[in-house]
Amino acid sequence: MSGRIRIHGDGGSRGNPGPAAGAAVLLDADGKVIEKRAEYMGVATNNQAEYLAVELGLQAMHDLKLNAADFYLDSQLVVRQLNGQYKVKHPEMRAAYERIQKLKEGFDVTFTHVMRADNTIADDAVNECLDAQ
Repeated sequence: MSGRIRIHGDGGSRGNPGPAAGAAVLLDADGKVIEKRAEYMGVATNNQAEYLAVELGLQAMHDLKLNAADFYLDSQLVVRQLNGQYKVKHPEMRAAYERIQKLKEGFDVTFTHVMRADNTIADDAVNECLDAQ
């Protein structure tokens, strides 16, 4: 598949930290779901789960041989960190940030903050994953 896609990512934690999951939903240019990935991560923070969502989206891009995507996340902190506006100080988030830098090599990706109400497709995937635990 060629062309630019949208990836809605979200991470959630029930308690902070608490049981957490990340999810990425890949959409084609028409808004049709191409792929949905969600992963339970045990006890973690919301921000750690948000990083997992980005990793899942990038892994899906690799698997599906996609090279251009616009990520939409409802964590302003994570978006600003990924865009280089804020430093990543937390050790576990720093490790995830570094994994993401490697995963996105050769890709054309952007990271945009959206309000939670505009990210329900990813939020629903996180909650389905957490409910299944």
